[in-house]
Amino acid sequence: MASVLLTKRIEFAAAHRYIKPEWDEAKNRAVFGLCYNPPAHGHNYMVEVTVLGEVDPKTGMVVNLFDLKRVLLDVLEEFDHKNLNLDMSYFTDRIPTSENLARLLWTKLELQKDIGTLHTIRLYEDEDLYAEVTAVAGLDAASVTRRYSFTSVQDGNQGREWDCFVTVHGAIDAVTGMVTDIGALNRLVQGKVVQAIDHQDLRQILGTQVVTGEQLIEYIWKQLASSLSAGRLSNVRLVQSRDLFFEFAG
Repeated sequence: MASVLLTKRIEFAAAHRYIKPEWDEAKNRAVFGLCYNPPAHGHNYMVEVTVLGEVDPKTGMVVNLFDLKRVLLDVLEEFDHKNLNLDMSYFTDRIPTSENLARLLWTKLELQKDIGTLHTIRLYEDEDLYAEVTAVAGLDAASVTRRYSFTSVQDGNQGREWDCFVTVHGAIDAVTGMVTDIGALNRLVQGKVVQAIDHQDLRQILGTQVVTGEQLIEYIWKQLASSLSAGRLSNVRLVQSRDLFFEFAG
């Protein structure tokens, strides 16, 4: 029987700060940017846990949703409304980045055999930024996705607002706990994509009479693929409307 993926979302709140005590303030600020600011900053995290399994012929389910929710609540209770730096011994010698936190949640959830086989954990800091760990890539690597928005004229008529999700994949740095420098990624995307095409006529930017979503996403990919400070550009998703989006992966 074919396997099916099932995803459950659940929220919790926690605070964290990116800091290496052995570094001076200048280096901490250079590497971590605003995330270094004391005392800490909080997030209403959203966790998406995806499990893999066959559909039980008796229940029609991959896993009982009540059991899955109970397990998730039990695991997340330890982290809810905590300062991850000060209250959690897990982060005594590592920085509580979203990548490290997602990886830690994986190690706890994979012990819960009654929820099926873990496939993916996606951890949202907010609706514009999330980290993801998968069974396929293993726990030494993660993906980080950031959303950017711009408005451009596509066909000579009124402007259209686009949402662009940029995903970088790579090893989780043992020192910083990050896949890539989010500040550097923001500057790159803003400089090479958003500022270049926001409120512009895409036909002039791409040098063509007609601009399709496929052409635009390929243009965005080419602007970013070879310019990352760390990690590898793995996916760009361009959302035109709630009913239509384009993806480019490499």
